[in-house]
Amino acid sequence: MVISPAVSNPKRERRSQSRLTMRLPVTIKARQGKLQTTGFTRDLSASGLFLYTESQFSEGSELEMVLLLPPELTAGERQWVCCRASVVRVQDSEEGGEFGVAATIRQMDVLPEILG
Repeated sequence: MVISPAVSNPKRERRSQSRLTMRLPVTIKARQGKLQTTGFTRDLSASGLFLYTESQFSEGSELEMVLLLPPELTAGERQWVCCRASVVRVQDSEEGGEFGVAATIRQMDVLPEILG
């Protein structure tokens, strides 16, 4: 499903590509420090994503994320990818819930399939 900007929303759309609504598990590692955590995506594209996680990150944080992209996003086959991204916006958690994190993907590498 492609997300389109709301007609009543006067904010200018800054995304260069449409994002797909998709809940996928993701492993997240902060490049500064040793924090490794998990989360799940809300939506994603080749240039960015929005995810929820229990760990708090700040704007400008550099993240490395590993996730399994479904066939809908890879022209037919599931693929493991590693994304290097920068946090551009953080949405505070409500009542101890997850934090929302918007990030711009700078690099995405397909990982080799591990057999066995």
